[in-house]
Amino acid sequence: MRFILLLKASLETESGGPASRALVTAMDRYNDELVRAGVLLDAAGLHPTSRGTRIDFSQGKRTVTTGPFASPDTLIAGFWMIQVKTREEALEWARRCPHLPGSADAQIELRQVLEPTELTEEQAREPVAQEVWPRAAGSRS
Repeated sequence: MRFILLLKASLETESGGPASRALVTAMDRYNDELVRAGVLLDAAGLHPTSRGTRIDFSQGKRTVTTGPFASPDTLIAGFWMIQVKTREEALEWARRCPHLPGSADAQIELRQVLEPTELTEEQAREPVAQEVWPRAAGSRS
């Protein structure tokens, strides 16, 4: 089972400033643990939304908006993609994410990844689902 751990943004992550050396060290240690356990598929931090763009799709039209975007608590600052045997194991890894004393409040959202085998029969027969999903599942950034 694949899960994504979405690290929610904060005023600190949206400021674009560098993370503290202590936080970088703690995150490196955590990432190394994920690698040694053989569960880490991918992970990355994201630039703040001041360097981002949104494309909204509505009624056949596309609207492009450049950042920054409001409400940091609804934004994503980074992610980990892991593969584990159970939801409980994924939850345990999420609980182990570093949070240093004195740091700003943080939140991780844990979501299971929808696998191609979970598609309905009709969707699974569609060419796009058959061609794109297997490639995307093996892709790495």
